[in-house]
Formats: sequence, structure tokens, C-alpha cells
Amino acid sequence: MTVQDPNVVATSGAGSTAESPRPGRVVRSVANPAEGVTVVAVGGEIDMLTAPELRTSVLGRLDSGDTLVLDLSGVSFLGSAGLAVLVEASQHAKRRGTEFRVVAVERAVTRPLAATGLGEVFSVHGSVAEALAAG
Repeated sequence: MTVQDPNVVATSGAGSTAESPRPGRVVRSVANPAEGVTVVAVGGEIDMLTAPELRTSVLGRLDSGDTLVLDLSGVSFLGSAGLAVLVEASQHAKRRGTEFRVVAVERAVTRPLAATGLGEVFSVHGSVAEALAAG
């Protein structure tokens, strides 16, 4: 049996591709729709390989004191490492006295939130517009 490192992409042969099979960036866009509000749109898989990028992006923006809306509507997988980032972000926001809101619509996100009970801990909304209006 051959085990291939998921971070290694074949450059020739049957396993080769023009692009990496795991895009390295999960943060798709950052917007400031209003003064003191930042929306970070995330997509793809949030797992142990991509969670550090999410953590850096989210915690850094919470340090600014802005309300942060984390739009997870483009996320296709939310693993335990991603859930840990959300918990850390929520706690960080509380310590800073800032708002942290999560947009979750896909089953890949809502199911882990419900299964762990974290859906009751975070301010979870069905759309960015709903999260922005919750202020």
C-alpha cells in the first residue's frame, strides 16, 4: 500500500494535476460593509491543515475591535480543528468586548455546530444580511 502526503502534488504521472488538490486558502474575501464591521467569507474545507489560516485571519480582526461576521456559507467541511477556532474566536471576542457572529447555512457546518451544542454558544445566523441586522 502506498500512502501519499496530502501536501505533495505529483508533477508527472497519473496523480499529477495543474493545481493542488487542496487549495491552501480558505479565506475567500474580507469586506467592511459598515463602520466597525468586518465580514470574512470562508470557503472550502476547514480541517487541521486549513484551520491555522482561519485562526490567524479571525483573531487578528477581532483584535481591531470591529464586529466580526464570519460567513461560513461556502464551507463544505467543518472539522474539529475548525470548531476549535470558532470557540477560540468566541472567547477572544468576549474578552475584547466585541461581537462575533457566524453565518451557517450548509449542513456541513450546521450539523457539527448542532452535534456539539456550539450552535447555542455562538450567535448563528442564516445570512450575512441577518447577521449584520442583529446588531
